[in-house]
Amino acid sequence: MQEKTVFISFDLGLRGDYTGLYSWLDQHEAKECGNGLAAVKFAFEGDILSTLEQDLQNAVRFEKTDRLYIIWKDDQTGKFRGKFLLGNRKAAPWEGYAKKITAEDIVE
Repeated sequence: MQEKTVFISFDLGLRGDYTGLYSWLDQHEAKECGNGLAAVKFAFEGDILSTLEQDLQNAVRFEKTDRLYIIWKDDQTGKFRGKFLLGNRKAAPWEGYAKKITAEDIVE
């Protein structure tokens, strides 16, 4: 059995099963890392992502719009990796705030 620290970023919307997720996080003695982010030491055999996903699916009622993003350190490369277990990336709320230099428009 291996153990690895993973960060779980979650967004279950307004009607999500926070009780189920919070129970799971509490059982795994997760550490709070800000709104919607927790650090968990997760024990697993085999593939961490499939084991983690199955464990969460057994504990939490997920809806189509729920999002879970997992961040972990890859033992082989030493680099951090991330993957959505549920949902997809969406437009960031900060998009459009930075002033970007654009090429000059030519209108004839």
